[in-house]
Amino acid sequence: RLELLLGRLRAAGAEGLTRSAAFMAAPGEKSGGGLAAKIAEVQSFTKRLKEQIAEIKRQKQGSCLSSAAEKGANGKPLAELPLNDLRNPTDGSCLRVRKRLQGHFGKVYAMHWAADSKHLVSASQDGKLIIWDGITQRKEQAIPLRSSWVMTCAFDQQQGEWVACGGLDNICSIYKINQQSVLRASKELSQHDGYLSCCRFVGNNEMLTASGDARCIHWDIETATPTLFFSEHACDCMSVAISPTNPNMFASGSVDASAKVWDLRTGKSTHTFDKYHSSDINSVAFFPEGYSVGTGSDDSSCRLFDIRCYGEVANFAADHISCGITSVGFSKSGRLLFAGYDDYVCHAWDTSSDQQVSCHAQESSRFRFQPIDLLPKVLSMGQSFPSRPMTDLSYGIRPY
Repeated sequence: RLELLLGRLRAAGAEGLTRSAAFMAAPGEKSGGGLAAKIAEVQSFTKRLKEQIAEIKRQKQGSCLSSAAEKGANGKPLAELPLNDLRNPTDGSCLRVRKRLQGHFGKVYAMHWAADSKHLVSASQDGKLIIWDGITQRKEQAIPLRSSWVMTCAFDQQQGEWVACGGLDNICSIYKINQQSVLRASKELSQHDGYLSCCRFVGNNEMLTASGDARCIHWDIETATPTLFFSEHACDCMSVAISPTNPNMFASGSVDASAKVWDLRTGKSTHTFDKYHSSDINSVAFFPEGYSVGTGSDDSSCRLFDIRCYGEVANFAADHISCGITSVGFSKSGRLLFAGYDDYVCHAWDTSSDQQVSCHAQESSRFRFQPIDLLPKVLSMGQSFPSRPMTDLSYGIRPY
């Protein structure tokens, strides 16, 4: 269709030149007003064709993203989500508090869902890791930490028997749960020269950590030894995310304003996106289909990069938003991108149109998104103020 329109545009130009030449050859046959009308007609026709070409290019540019957002994890088409209902809800489907998990007495700095979409772990600067039942709001286990300056935590996604945390002690501490009492770490991974900013389990016996020393390290948990070092970032590495479809691939975001995609088998980066954000990248998350990476930055924008075309496919920003982003997460279908901002507001963006869908003001800037069975979409947020007893908010989103 694009080639057809280009052909019509060239034909229209040739026709205009032919008519002008014919008029110049027989100046007495037509008036000057007739020539001006013909020129205006050709110009108008050319303008319309250019507009159609621009529209087709815009549709083609976003076609991959739109098609991916319209499919679920099983590849079946999903019903169109009435996004306007999130702006003007009539049936209670808006972003609102669904669960309150109370138990921490300090700032909750991180949380992570288990693979069963029921349990989650939260890390607080009151010196405790707490395992929660997200459905019943029951506190199942409290684990005392050696250092209260915790910055990250992770839940084992395979068997659900391990949790990990780390922070300003530069150590990733791993705890075996489902025991009557957990008083000390089962494993401690110590190799970083800076604070631990993020940690994630990889498979049954592997761990991936990111640190302020600008490195990511892949660990063998059983032997507590590093197997690979990823050292291509120039500044603090703030976040890592494991690909949901390829366990050998992960993404990282850094203070050097770059996001990288890595191969766990080689220790080298395969993609680098460093020409887009103008400030620190604080959070990265994989799009559910595994071929795109979302980022959140201190430059007040979220961006979506596709590793197949090696470029940016979406930029989520607004003039009225001027604060940094601390955390990002996708809905299960990928239709919505949630971002937590420094002004304690959560904004939801429609990934297929770059438009803001909804926002929720709350005293929270970090969150994790996870689908669960009873509440098909849940967004959990950590409390930013230590003086408040409420430490976690969970939001239900209409299934789509």
